[in-house]
Amino acid sequence: MPRDVSIVKTGINQALEKAKKNDRVSNIFKEGIQNVLDMWLGVLPIVMAIGTVALVIAEYTPFFTILGKPFEPILTLMQVPEAAEAAQTMVVGFADMFLPAVIGSGIESEMTRFIIACVSVTQLVYMSEMGGLLLGSKLPISIKDLVLIFLLRTIITLPIVVVTAHIIF
Repeated sequence: MPRDVSIVKTGINQALEKAKKNDRVSNIFKEGIQNVLDMWLGVLPIVMAIGTVALVIAEYTPFFTILGKPFEPILTLMQVPEAAEAAQTMVVGFADMFLPAVIGSGIESEMTRFIIACVSVTQLVYMSEMGGLLLGSKLPISIKDLVLIFLLRTIITLPIVVVTAHIIF
């Protein structure tokens, strides 16, 4: 970018150059549809496989119960009813966004179900959706990075959600 040309002028010039390279609107739509199909066909099987495997592990093994044990004293300290049952839902959300609702379906406390729902939505890193996309992309992100991001988001949002739940309930 030349020093004597404003950033707006440079942006307009670059946009015009890009527009000159696109010869037909149909080519743009064709490329867009191809990208969408590539994503659907490339990611959908992974999403379904991870979600199914995670559900089987969550329902038939104590894996997520064991991983959730560190959250049990934290939830108890925060005075969350049914903390032991809710603890495993804090980590099962890493596999899939809907698993905490499935695992926590037997929880009677409205406040605890509210906390589980809010935390699972705010965790935002799910291996079955976003994790699969990120790992399949060209971004330099590893599973370790995704786990760290997931845990940080959980640790940050959990107290906020619990305080909100105590105010509401």
